[in-house]
Amino acid sequence: MLVLNYVYRLLFLLLISASTFAQQTDTTQLHFLEKSPQLHKGRVIGLSTTAAVSYSAFVYGLSQYWYKNFEKSPFHFYNDNGEWNQMDKVGHTWTAYSESLYMIELYRWAGVKDKKAIWIGGLLGSSYQATIEVLDGYSKKWGASPTDILANTVGVVMVMGQELAWQEQRIQCKFSTHLHKYDNFTDEIQTRVLNLYGKSFAEKVLKDYNAQTYWLSVNPFHFSPNSSSNFPKWLNVSVGYGVENIFGGFENEWTVEDEIMIDRTDIPRLRQYYLSLDVDFTQIPTRSRFLKMFFKALNIFKCPAPTLELNSEGKWKGYWLYF
Repeated sequence: MLVLNYVYRLLFLLLISASTFAQQTDTTQLHFLEKSPQLHKGRVIGLSTTAAVSYSAFVYGLSQYWYKNFEKSPFHFYNDNGEWNQMDKVGHTWTAYSESLYMIELYRWAGVKDKKAIWIGGLLGSSYQATIEVLDGYSKKWGASPTDILANTVGVVMVMGQELAWQEQRIQCKFSTHLHKYDNFTDEIQTRVLNLYGKSFAEKVLKDYNAQTYWLSVNPFHFSPNSSSNFPKWLNVSVGYGVENIFGGFENEWTVEDEIMIDRTDIPRLRQYYLSLDVDFTQIPTRSRFLKMFFKALNIFKCPAPTLELNSEGKWKGYWLYF
């Protein structure tokens, strides 16, 4: 797996470089949750080691407990752009965005200078996502997806570009989900949902595209030419994208026991567009170091709020509180 070896080498060189930065350090004792004002050798080495170990465990886990169960093939690409009404593509963007943002913040916490932290975080986020595409590329059932790679790149560039230009995330990529109910559907559909999206809460959160929404959340204050604007810094306006009635990759049809074709293309696959309010948790004033850290971690998730929906059939719907 030559391509995967290149990814490993990139990550290894990246972590060695980060550890090299740590030769300059300040011995001042800091509270664990406090950002280091200077390069902190212990934090950088610890963080880099943790990233390397986590990455290795991640790759090993995927290889042994998922991809091992499927037939291998020479590396190849597969065009899956039409699947799931592109919800998986938006999910790739959010995941790459979140991973890169977290890694940038962690290296800043370790005292790495801003531009170096941005590049390290972006490259680590890219590496994690690239690994999945490499493993897909060697699986006969799938294949490396050019549109997945593009979506991953958009997420990483979205983080890095804003940090380099503005030193903050003015346009935030967020995620929300809820437990979708299928009580009004036939037993046939409910069985399909259980097989496709899982039974446990964790499986449904990760897999059920019908329950997920991805958002771009913006605070108008950040784009106001008037720095004394009265618009609350913590209140964002969000636009979201979701889907409804998705029971198959390309169409609502599937096979049962590898031979019986179920055709439910009579159920329309809908796209949903949302307009809502949101909270930028990082702008909530607090002196607590723990809360500051917690709010930064929480900020990749959309806050439930009143929401307006327009679907691809032109129908409008309002929610007092949408998750």
